[in-house]
Amino acid sequence: MHLKSGQMAKDNKKTEEQFREVMAECRSLFAKKLHDYGPSWRILRPSSLTDQLFIKAKRIRSLEMKKESLVGEGIRPEFVGLVNYGIIGLVQLDRGFVDAPDMTADEALALYDAFAGKALDLMLRKNHDYDEAWRAMRVSSYTDFILTKIQRVKEIEDLGGLTIVSEGIDANYMDIINYAVFGVIKLTYGE
Repeated sequence: MHLKSGQMAKDNKKTEEQFREVMAECRSLFAKKLHDYGPSWRILRPSSLTDQLFIKAKRIRSLEMKKESLVGEGIRPEFVGLVNYGIIGLVQLDRGFVDAPDMTADEALALYDAFAGKALDLMLRKNHDYDEAWRAMRVSSYTDFILTKIQRVKEIEDLGGLTIVSEGIDANYMDIINYAVFGVIKLTYGE
């Protein structure tokens, strides 16, 4: 039993390191786009953000099934985009949407870091309870789970947020972020 718990701790540490590396890559891209475009995403209403997540996840599924891209971009960049739009979604839930960008790049990055930290914390807790089960899953399953989470968000939006027993939109965004990071990890480091 002790040997097994020692191996699980080592696996969890490896997962945390890989998760942090992927999140640093996602943050770097977010910062570069923030430089080029500013926080233009602040104008996105919830339904538009949900649709943006949907088209990214749908493209991943399409590429997985067709096995080719005519645009030349692969699956991995779309998972990175899902991470960043998931964090944007959390910011929008927290701050609401606006008619014109209303924050500096530094403020946007501070919010990014705060929500990325929460996603990491959630992943660590879940990974502990699920014993690295995500590593035995197929990347296509992450895609399907992300699409399911997006569908749930659409339903919650259509209900005006009035759910009976379900998690809220924020929990779905967190799961989308974490599944997308797992996708990047698998596509980067393999099994």
